[in-house]
Amino acid sequence: MTRHPRLSDRLELAQFLRTRRERLKPTDIGLPMTSRRRTPGLRREEVAQAAGVGVTWYTWLEQGREMEVSTHFLERIAHALRLGPNERTHLFSLAQNRPPPEQNVAGLTVKPAHLRMLEAIEGPAYIANPCLDVAAWNQCLSAVFGDLAPLPEQNRNMLWLMFASPEHQAAIPNWEVAARSMLARFRIEYGRNRKDARFLTLIERLQGASPSFRAWWPEHDVTVRNEKPKRFTVPGVGELELDQTVLLLEDAPNMRIVIYAPASRDSAEKVALLTRAWRQRHGGFAEQG
Repeated sequence: MTRHPRLSDRLELAQFLRTRRERLKPTDIGLPMTSRRRTPGLRREEVAQAAGVGVTWYTWLEQGREMEVSTHFLERIAHALRLGPNERTHLFSLAQNRPPPEQNVAGLTVKPAHLRMLEAIEGPAYIANPCLDVAAWNQCLSAVFGDLAPLPEQNRNMLWLMFASPEHQAAIPNWEVAARSMLARFRIEYGRNRKDARFLTLIERLQGASPSFRAWWPEHDVTVRNEKPKRFTVPGVGELELDQTVLLLEDAPNMRIVIYAPASRDSAEKVALLTRAWRQRHGGFAEQG
């Protein structure tokens, strides 16, 4: 007999929670170790105590009962069970059938392997956080769009460049369409990170720097207008057509890599020409401050 998919999820959730509970010791959550323990790991009431939730609610959850639980409740359970990022995602998928809210991680951590990966990409590419702060980029991006290294760190942000940099605006023939699309994507991320000071600071800066941002932000638009391919005008070579792809980094889930792949042979040749000229002038890896 085939189990109902939702029932199967509940049984999987029950087994997952039990195995996570049994791998922990009381000392892992700040409780004293007692000599008389007939079951491995933590007791259910100890998990509930550490999470600050009702014992009955946690017991029902671990028993796989059909029940609705809030995001706040699951976050408390994840913290109490010391779940890692992948385990937390699995918990939310089983309990709510959707991924968890993105967690804010202070700073922009880029590994040497990430830099090597960027340089292996033939088109412009960069790594950024949900707030669109750019952490790293390849030489091809510097060659095509301009080097970000001389900019103040707070201005190495794609939304800031889109709305507050005349040079970047001039490079986009259909600027309003592209700007509104980026703003709509940013608004979605802002909805997930409303208490993140980086978002609030950037919004405040753009309110003062860009009349267009000031006019469009109150519209609350989250409708993403996909433009494929994207068009850019670059001095010396003319117009480029580039397809944009966004990928999440598995080992840094708060970061994403944005890749602009040439959409035609003509654009590929122009990108290659610009990149060769850049490397001849600078050589080696792009220096990023």
